[in-house]
Amino acid sequence: MTLRPEKMEPAHPEFAEDLWRRVRAEAVRAAEEEPCLDGMLADVIFSRGSLEDAIAARLARKLARRDMDRDGLESVICSTLRGNAGIRYLMAADLQAVVERDAACRSPLEPLLFFKGFHALCVHRVAHELWARGRTMMALFFQSIASEVFAIDIHPAARLGCGILVDHGAGFVVGETAIVENDVSVLHEVTLGGTGKETGDRHPVVRSGVLIGAGAKVLGRVEIGECAKIAASSVVLADVPPHTTVAGVPAAVVGLCDDANPSLDMNQDLRVHS
Repeated sequence: MTLRPEKMEPAHPEFAEDLWRRVRAEAVRAAEEEPCLDGMLADVIFSRGSLEDAIAARLARKLARRDMDRDGLESVICSTLRGNAGIRYLMAADLQAVVERDAACRSPLEPLLFFKGFHALCVHRVAHELWARGRTMMALFFQSIASEVFAIDIHPAARLGCGILVDHGAGFVVGETAIVENDVSVLHEVTLGGTGKETGDRHPVVRSGVLIGAGAKVLGRVEIGECAKIAASSVVLADVPPHTTVAGVPAAVVGLCDDANPSLDMNQDLRVHS
């Protein structure tokens, strides 16, 4: 399974740099419109040299607590991101996904500063890298504080591809062995969970282009096929074929998905053809 398309690898520096230029330009306009935000914008944007530095500063401001102060958090985040082009690209792709798919988003500055779905994904990127390096306690620490602050609980071992949108985000839960491929869009109160106390691969596999509606629960080692659509409040307990729409409790196929790529279109109605 490819989590980052090879054809996009060479675009890492240019892609992130372009987003960073857009963020800074929007921050200038925001500072002119809202002078009371000057302190935050100076700290998070104007004093930073890159998109990843700005993200690290914003996350540290949001997550700081008695257990670890802001400087300590920012140091761990920056050391994890430093020299890691892969994570930087994933964060940039997630940020771009919000801009392209969320009708309420007008610029990349907005999710960087305010959207907790994006923030939680960035924390997971850091925690996942720490987990891969064997720093499991630190990874779990980041998972814990992200869960407390954002009400989004993603296990550090879960594997998430690029261009993920977590819209609104509240109540989003992802289990340890879950796999989410590229360009997936998820609404609030979605669970990618297990069904009991079994060990090993026990959480869902979500293929590229899937749209998961608000309140849906996907349980067990089921596979959600490419470009499928899961209706809001559905409970999925079995595999979902590619390019189909499922709905209900338990979820059943209600037809083929009309949208070529539902995760990008964000069309959540159930109009289908059989």
